[in-house]
Amino acid sequence: MSKWKLLILSFLLVLPAQLAAQAPAQPDRPLPKKGFLVPMCIYQGDTIPYVKLPTVYIFKPLKFKNKRQKKKYDRLVYDVKKVLPIAEEINSVVLESYEYLQTLPTKKERDQHIKRLEKGLMKQYKPRLKKLTYRQGKLLIKLIDRQSNQTSYELVKAFLGPLKAGFYQTFAALFGASLKKEYDAEGDDALTERVVILVSNHQI
Repeated sequence: MSKWKLLILSFLLVLPAQLAAQAPAQPDRPLPKKGFLVPMCIYQGDTIPYVKLPTVYIFKPLKFKNKRQKKKYDRLVYDVKKVLPIAEEINSVVLESYEYLQTLPTKKERDQHIKRLEKGLMKQYKPRLKKLTYRQGKLLIKLIDRQSNQTSYELVKAFLGPLKAGFYQTFAALFGASLKKEYDAEGDDALTERVVILVSNHQI
């Protein structure tokens, strides 16, 4: 064997051993990733993690005098969970409809849109409202006032006119309800307000 072939062969035999000695030790299996990705923000030149924590509402524990009072509270929680989504939807419809009406140039176009809106609302909500109990119906009237900052009577009057508002108010009165009923978060409806907050925050 020539001197050059011997030199090349020796180099090839030694090279793998040198590379193995220089390479960092590899684990038998990949290391598990630790931690998790979170949003970040830059504050005074420093990048810091940003984690938005949900608001947790803490109220003084309720004390019930008897089982009847506890049952009444449980019924209120059930009613709020059933009715609050409807009140929130109605508020969204009111806001969207009001904004859209402002874009219509003539009274005729606005009146036509209101008629279509009334027909659509009746078709969408009548089956759901028919399933509500009398108690839930009265609660809905109050929660609409809470969400919209306007009574149901004021909303009907604004969109459908005073004549229809008076008709619906008279119809509601036949069942002992009133579209003019206002929501009093710090008075008569304080307990309802507590339940609404906890339900909205998914705490109950």
